[in-house]
Amino acid sequence: MNPEAAKLIGAGLATMGMIGAGIGVGNIFGSFLNGALRNPSAAASQIGNLFVGAALAEALGILSFVLGILLKYG
Repeated sequence: MNPEAAKLIGAGLATMGMIGAGIGVGNIFGSFLNGALRNPSAAASQIGNLFVGAALAEALGILSFVLGILLKYG
């Protein structure tokens, strides 16, 4: 296999982590809304956990994007 082709395939696979991050953030917010509608009195205490989980999922997506860019141009 051509090394340049392998590098581009690896970069493409690394940036696919952004799809997983989008799915993860959607699951986090969907689950929060589901729980908040079932028990509205407990929703206020879970806002911090919601944003921490979303931030961690987004950080992994950004990390995979940076890794893909580094593989392609590095």
